[in-house]
Amino acid sequence: MIEGRCLCGAVRITAARFNGEVSVCHCAMCRRWGGGIMAGFVAPADAVTVSGEVGRYASSDFSERAFCPRCGSSLWMRDHGGDYELSPGLFDGAADFPLVREVYADQAHRFAGFSGDHPRITRAEYEQTHPHVEGDA
Repeated sequence: MIEGRCLCGAVRITAARFNGEVSVCHCAMCRRWGGGIMAGFVAPADAVTVSGEVGRYASSDFSERAFCPRCGSSLWMRDHGGDYELSPGLFDGAADFPLVREVYADQAHRFAGFSGDHPRITRAEYEQTHPHVEGDA
């Protein structure tokens, strides 16, 4: 189990099960939402408990992004009815999660380069296997 909170503490999130691996997305929509990048780890919907008021924004016709309406912290991205992609910065216990992939790597801003030996998936590669993506905003 892992517990996290937003910057002001008004929203608390618990994940009873999660994958413990961080993925980073560099698409335009994620860059705007995350202030440069979007990092996330996956937790199944039935394993996530949330307390506090949550703001939700339908960023596409198939997914939402959630935030704390008080402090603005980015909480998660989630396809409707799907797993949560939780922001690792909310969770003290996520500090040691490995970075396992970057998507839209060819769209990354120069300041957002990550070292390490992990897959760097281009926009074209990602969109071949994910026909409904958010990509551009």
